[in-house]
Amino acid sequence: MKVFIDGQAGTTGLMLEGRLKARDDISLLEIDPALRKDRAAKQEIMAEAAVIFLCLPDDEAKISAELAPKNSLVIDASTAHRTHPNWAYGLPELSQKHREAIASGKRISVPGCHACGFNAMAYPLIESGIIPKEAWLNCTSITGYSGGGRPLIEKYEQQRSPGDALSAPRPYALGLTHKHLPEMMKVSGLVNPPHFYPIVGDMAQGMLVTLHLVVSNLITPKIIRETLERHYKNSHFIRVKAEDTEGGFLDPTKCNGTNNMDLFVFGHDELVLTAARLDNLGKGASGAAIQCMNIALGLDETIGMR
Repeated sequence: MKVFIDGQAGTTGLMLEGRLKARDDISLLEIDPALRKDRAAKQEIMAEAAVIFLCLPDDEAKISAELAPKNSLVIDASTAHRTHPNWAYGLPELSQKHREAIASGKRISVPGCHACGFNAMAYPLIESGIIPKEAWLNCTSITGYSGGGRPLIEKYEQQRSPGDALSAPRPYALGLTHKHLPEMMKVSGLVNPPHFYPIVGDMAQGMLVTLHLVVSNLITPKIIRETLERHYKNSHFIRVKAEDTEGGFLDPTKCNGTNNMDLFVFGHDELVLTAARLDNLGKGASGAAIQCMNIALGLDETIGMR
């Protein structure tokens, strides 16, 4: 099967390439780097591909999506199509409806990494009526610097000096807007945007997304845990874990190199904290993209993930 990665030199593209090259059922098509922005050359190579991955900035992803043949499977890792009604949202564990849309569709959008963790927690709780759609939710997320792409990776790995400001966690999107907010609202079903506080940490990969809740008749640690366990009981990749913290700390890197997401529930009589741990370049990017490809092609969704 022939596969083309449009944007192969980017962070997600490189991760995809590495995963796909290990498979004997995939033949990767490559475009001359000098022609990567040549639409005619790109359209010609796309015509050969059964599967096309888009690992591009939003505007370029929209252009490439238009160039792709209608019968090709197109999987977009950018923000461009995550709320588009004609594109399946690539988090199959959310519901049977989401899984069927991926299985039957030709256009799939990979979730944003922050949004992936948020929606994995918020969707089951809202869908079950535990959290109302009108709720104002608070969400904090710390992520590895690889999520910022090559410029941020180079800044952390090549340009900094020991002990400088990059060694400390750095909150961002302080204008309280973030490109993942529209999909967080649409996919979860929320009417109001969550108060979202993202932080970049001094780690290449890994992330921890947390949802902060106040205890009520429906919201207790026990009810939240049971709801999430019931929702993901048949999932290959999303697991509700015991409170296995290390000395009172929760390591955001424990899912690195996998397509797994670990969910945790903490709390007491007044407050509840749920947490989603994942690899921002795994379940938050390339891993999710390959999982969606497997489902859309009718393959075992775990192929290339172990």
